[in-house]
Amino acid sequence: MQFKNPEILYALLLLIIPIIIHLFQLRRFKKEAFTNVQLLKTITIQTRKSSQLKKWLTLLTRMLLLACIIIAFAQPYQSNTSSFNTKSETVIYLDNSFSMQAKGANGTLLNTAVQDLIEHMGDNENISIFTNDLNFINTSIKAIRNDLIELSYSANQLEYDAMVLKGEKAFSKDKGSIKNFVLISDFQQKQAPITLKNDSLIKYRLVQLTPTKAANVSIDSLYISKTTIESLELTVLLSNQGDPIETLPVSLFEDDQLMAKSAVSITTTAETVFTIPNNKAFKGKITIDDGYLNYDNTFYFNLDRNDPIKVLAINEADAAFLKKLYTADEFDLTLVDFRALNYNSIANQNLIILNQLKNIPNGLVTSLNSFSEDGGSILIIPSSEPELDSYNQLFNIFLFPNFHAKVSTEKRITKINFSHPLLNNVFDKKVDNFQYPKVQTHYTFATSGTPILSYEDSTPFLTQVNNTYAFSAALDENNSNFKNSPLIVPIFYNIGKQSLKLPRLYYTVGTTNTIDIRTTIQQDAILKLEQAETAIIPQQKTYSHKVQMITDDYPNTADIYQVKNNENVVRHLSYNYDRTESALNYLNLSQVKNSIKNTSVASAIEDIKSMTNVNELWKWFVIFAIAFLIIEMLILKFLK
Repeated sequence: MQFKNPEILYALLLLIIPIIIHLFQLRRFKKEAFTNVQLLKTITIQTRKSSQLKKWLTLLTRMLLLACIIIAFAQPYQSNTSSFNTKSETVIYLDNSFSMQAKGANGTLLNTAVQDLIEHMGDNENISIFTNDLNFINTSIKAIRNDLIELSYSANQLEYDAMVLKGEKAFSKDKGSIKNFVLISDFQQKQAPITLKNDSLIKYRLVQLTPTKAANVSIDSLYISKTTIESLELTVLLSNQGDPIETLPVSLFEDDQLMAKSAVSITTTAETVFTIPNNKAFKGKITIDDGYLNYDNTFYFNLDRNDPIKVLAINEADAAFLKKLYTADEFDLTLVDFRALNYNSIANQNLIILNQLKNIPNGLVTSLNSFSEDGGSILIIPSSEPELDSYNQLFNIFLFPNFHAKVSTEKRITKINFSHPLLNNVFDKKVDNFQYPKVQTHYTFATSGTPILSYEDSTPFLTQVNNTYAFSAALDENNSNFKNSPLIVPIFYNIGKQSLKLPRLYYTVGTTNTIDIRTTIQQDAILKLEQAETAIIPQQKTYSHKVQMITDDYPNTADIYQVKNNENVVRHLSYNYDRTESALNYLNLSQVKNSIKNTSVASAIEDIKSMTNVNELWKWFVIFAIAFLIIEMLILKFLK
């Protein structure tokens, strides 16, 4: 027990006063003469014994009464801390990711956490709270009550390491304060587990909120599975983590008009197909009715009429294989003999292919340089007998590694850069028993550049620098069988597709997306993304025939957005939330070391308060004083 005013305890010395009063009787006894004192003597002895007991009891109660009053004024208290004035700091991470939409015993997990914070945290207590997208530093519940009540779900979810680091930085540098870091989340399983260091200054408290039932149905993705002249078949993929569902309605909307409806039976995964017209733009969304997580019940997509990607092949060799690769439904392929080339046609293309030219004249080098600076892509297939100086002149402009000596040794192409954007989604898994193509002769590159395909000695066969690609060997049948290899299709096709990054069916919120919009804008003009009352100006770069946009953190809301040039709508882009949080798999917090686990937000707050709260005891001593006063009165009245 400790005292706020310990100096008042010196008043306990006053307890000697009632002792003195009771020990020294100041009254004088008067003698009375009686004729017969035999009976009086007995009565006097008995009365004196009772009087002595009554006096001592009265003395004891008065001393206790006085002691309780003095101790009450000294204000005694009890505390778990070593000092009454110890400073306490509380930082709270409140997970507001989409998985917190799951239903708990008292509503959604996020709403339950918010209500517990408001009810159990002191209105004026200084705290810091941060979510996945908001920060409330050095504030109080009273100041941010409305912000917490209106707190919305965020598409962004902090990684555990980033979340812990952000919380630790919110504390002051005062080493004498009690630091409590409370993490409130459902703690979904991620690639990186949560690790907490053994810190003597910070107490980590983990509050895991769990749904009453871990069940959810989500729309995972969609794709065009079949194309005809008049229609497209759109396949929708769904997943289920709860009990099997006999009939799940799936609806297709164009804008807000219901176009089609189907029903699927789903155990773990399912798919359904919708047919949409192929001859017009289509702004669509797929919806399901699921009572668990709401964010993944709608999936946006759109189809705009895309102009074909323009490919110009400048040839001094057979180019028939290019016709099979660049078909008319996606590409506008132009084949031209090198001697009949019109340099003015280069600027209007998206991809230029130099097909085994023996010499690259200065005029072509200049045109290709301007074309590359304007955002165009170039693919170089060397001749079997090239003029190396003219090739290296072009390479130097593009900061490309130069051709060196000719190697007349047969080599197999065995190394595939599976992580390169051209091949990233081509293979289901890495293969090591592939029927590798080979070359008879090739030219060696310097080591710079990004190799896509390499020989068995790791020297590059196909390499890339920026938007320029080059083979190190001729592809004619006399020198290589690469044209017969399955690799030729994804390589050439993806080089063509990436020369103009046409908008896809949909994009994912929170990821970096590069989109080419084929339009011409005035100087200093910009493209905007608009949806309802929201207007976003994304990062963009302007070329003569296109504008390249990059979206990452924004848009942060799933919907279909208009791409506007001034007031003209030139394109539509669809964005959907990442479906990672649809998987309701949670961490086992018993494996997380250096932390205290609480079953609820309320219990975590009460534990923190118990560490710093002062248990005031003066009220009890006032009650004791009143009790002793009552006891004294009873003794004086009833004890004879």
